[in-house]
Amino acid sequence: MTTVLTPASPLTAADRCDRCGAQAYVRVVLLSGGELLFCAHHGRKFEPELKKIAAEIQDETERLTTVPASASEEER
Repeated sequence: MTTVLTPASPLTAADRCDRCGAQAYVRVVLLSGGELLFCAHHGRKFEPELKKIAAEIQDETERLTTVPASASEEER
């Protein structure tokens, strides 16, 4: 059987961590077909175990350190 994964859409502020309710930055697509969302903290905490059951892990935690284009010079 061949499984084709469709590209995941970017996570938004409306996506919340299944563990604590904070903004999600990690999406885990499970081999069983479901998905889990995690904040950066819980994504790192559970990563070793999640890798065992994941078909795909979408990690957007780099967004936490990206400076938005609208930031003033003092913020850069």
